[in-house]
Amino acid sequence: MIVTARCHPALAGLLPPPRPARAALPDWLRAMPGQVAAASLGGAEVRTLKHCPPFLDAMGCGLLLPLMADLTVQDGEIGWDWPFPAIDDAPLPRAPVALHVPEQAAGAPFRLDGQVIVKFLNFWTLEAPEGWQLLFTHPLNREDLPFRTLSGLVAADAWGLGHVHFPALWTDRDFAGRLPAGTPVAQVIALPRAATGLRVLPMTPAEVAQARAIQEALQADPGHYRRHYRR
Repeated sequence: MIVTARCHPALAGLLPPPRPARAALPDWLRAMPGQVAAASLGGAEVRTLKHCPPFLDAMGCGLLLPLMADLTVQDGEIGWDWPFPAIDDAPLPRAPVALHVPEQAAGAPFRLDGQVIVKFLNFWTLEAPEGWQLLFTHPLNREDLPFRTLSGLVAADAWGLGHVHFPALWTDRDFAGRLPAGTPVAQVIALPRAATGLRVLPMTPAEVAQARAIQEALQADPGHYRRHYRR
């Protein structure tokens, strides 16, 4: 399944592009140790999240949408210096960020305390093939980012030339400094538009035995899941 990203021709070469998430894993993940001594277990060696394929595969799933320009954050203010060209044939904003006032989230369980909701503006359109939609969410397992992007689902097979922007809660109130262009602000995961069905059943004896065999294999061989179930 191919997602097509497009931008206005005047912005070609100016915008950091979307990237496959697997090719843009964070430096902290690469630097993580594979094993550490666990003080809570008397110093016994334990494997870290670096050995958890579901954790890694979630971070590498789909695409990452980038921050369009460098942002400078200081004393609760956000600034930027961005050589945005004059564009007369499209109603594109000239700023890389916008905002929602806190009243627009009235009733939602967000801890805003009067703070605005930042909106990361996106100048890439994303088109999915017929029958597919795109889930936009916070980059998975990226608690190092000073914000949390809110999730949204878009019918990208029909909305393919429309822009999707990303509202986000600024979670690190003490953050100050530079947030560079290219910082991932949203993860994009393609989903079929067909509704997901559900059946709830008790296991048969054969299924109980099969489930037990899987668990025993996972306990006996740390690499069993990666070799037999990971794609």
